[in-house]
Amino acid sequence: MARIIGGIGTSHVPTIGVAYDKGKQSDPAWAPLFDGYKPVAAWLAKQKPDVLVFFYNDHATSFFFDLYPTFALGIGERFEVADEGAGKRPLPPLKGHLELGIHIAESLVNDEFDIATFQDKAIDHGCAAPLPLLWPHEPDWPGAIVPLAINVLQYPLPTAARCYKLGQAVRRAVLSYPEDLKVVIVGTGGLSHQIHGERAGFNNEEWDREFLDLFVRDPARLARLTHADYVRLGGAESVEQIMWLAMRGALEGPIRTLHQTYYLATTTAMTVALYEPESIPASQPAASVEAVL
Repeated sequence: MARIIGGIGTSHVPTIGVAYDKGKQSDPAWAPLFDGYKPVAAWLAKQKPDVLVFFYNDHATSFFFDLYPTFALGIGERFEVADEGAGKRPLPPLKGHLELGIHIAESLVNDEFDIATFQDKAIDHGCAAPLPLLWPHEPDWPGAIVPLAINVLQYPLPTAARCYKLGQAVRRAVLSYPEDLKVVIVGTGGLSHQIHGERAGFNNEEWDREFLDLFVRDPARLARLTHADYVRLGGAESVEQIMWLAMRGALEGPIRTLHQTYYLATTTAMTVALYEPESIPASQPAASVEAVL
């Protein structure tokens, strides 16, 4: 049977990918961010998961507002990395896990989630910005992904509670898959940021840290918050945090934080965090919890 061995929460700021491609890992402005991913990459290298299930959002790259699905599951053997206007990134195509994707789709529909599915659509920075910081990719990626896009752009959006329940349904789907796979769940986006309007440039570090605390010990409280709550507390684009809740739902039960880094140097509060279910015997921590300010 497939197993969920951990969860990762990560920002997906597009400039992460730009800085990575330009080799700015040691640049003083970027080093704290890139260093924050190294313990997570080391944990993944040690655990060797077969699949990463990615909750992300498409930024009007492969979907547009004339037909923008609430939940869209990628099913295929490979997914190209999108050219978002600055040229194609020097990354190999992402490997998909066709059989697990099919199984999750069937399980979600039977669990009363009316999802869309897609093939042959490119994956943008919602997934591709943080992925090379987590996994080595030369000459190829070490495992497969199953991408699940969530609408956080065009209202009406799915509620935080609905995303949490989606994660729980994905958990049931993964655990019912008959093949012996090690699966890690990834939730992307946020944290606090707003990139337009009167509050452009808004951040709220106090709320970010409260969110990260509640995420571990009381996710149901976060699931009860409305979109207006998230926008008020973290800015218009911080509603992306509902994708973290999908990941939290897939972990379910008590979890422990193995690593956490918070870095606020641009318009977005950038975070990477690594979680492990408490039902799994504690592994060697990837690193002590950090707070890079």
